[in-house]
Amino acid sequence: MTPLVIALVLGAAVLHAGWNAALRAHLDRLQGITVMSATCALLALPFVFILPAPDPASWPNVALSAVLQIGYCFFLVRAYHSGDFGQIYPIARGASPLLVTLGATLIAGEHLPPLALIGVVLVSGGIFACARGVDRAHLGSVLAALGAGVFIAGYTLTDGSGARHSGHALSYAMWTFVVQGLPMPLIYLALRRKWPIRLADSQTWRAAGGGAVSMVAYGIVIVSMSVAPMGQVSALRETSILFAALIGWLILGEKLTPRRIAAIAVIAVGAACLSLSH
Repeated sequence: MTPLVIALVLGAAVLHAGWNAALRAHLDRLQGITVMSATCALLALPFVFILPAPDPASWPNVALSAVLQIGYCFFLVRAYHSGDFGQIYPIARGASPLLVTLGATLIAGEHLPPLALIGVVLVSGGIFACARGVDRAHLGSVLAALGAGVFIAGYTLTDGSGARHSGHALSYAMWTFVVQGLPMPLIYLALRRKWPIRLADSQTWRAAGGGAVSMVAYGIVIVSMSVAPMGQVSALRETSILFAALIGWLILGEKLTPRRIAAIAVIAVGAACLSLSH
């Protein structure tokens, strides 16, 4: 990966940790992630009329990505129901780099150099070790977090492939935000029998801010995957756990144990391996 791509993906990792922390702190997390998704769709909507349309070959990817991301939203909300941010976040993200690397090898024929493979393994292992460094989580939350990780790998591979076939990665990203985000308020309405967007509610505006941040973060990732190996981008993005651990400790009052500090150091070494590999 080029230094520019590395810098952009690391910036996306910081933003990603931030919007997940905002969701964990939200009182009604389903409402929060619904507003986030709708905000992404509304912000992306003008771009689908300005940018060139993606190649028709990528449209199945747009549709599949939307389905997988909606599934991910529900699993993530369930995981945060009774799990700490500092534990659920790394469990959800930990499996993704390995699964994406394996999938990219099978689907796109990508073969990472040895140093990059070591980096992927170190990042994933360090993330899982982070999750084990705090009190035991509720089983339902752990299973939901693992399910979210499978959805993450699924939509990451779908979007990496779709962006490459689209002819215009940024346009592809905007379409995925629109197709995924617009149905979310209707899904919420069907489940809760009330409209999720309440303009007088400060929680709505905080969630909208989180949605804008998440759009920038994942937009960077999609564009990066169109020019760099998906496994490397995925693993580097998941270094967001470094920032998530600090947010959980400094803002949410969660524990930062010596074991978690050691795990964070492993993630940092893995990220260095990814940055240095060619």
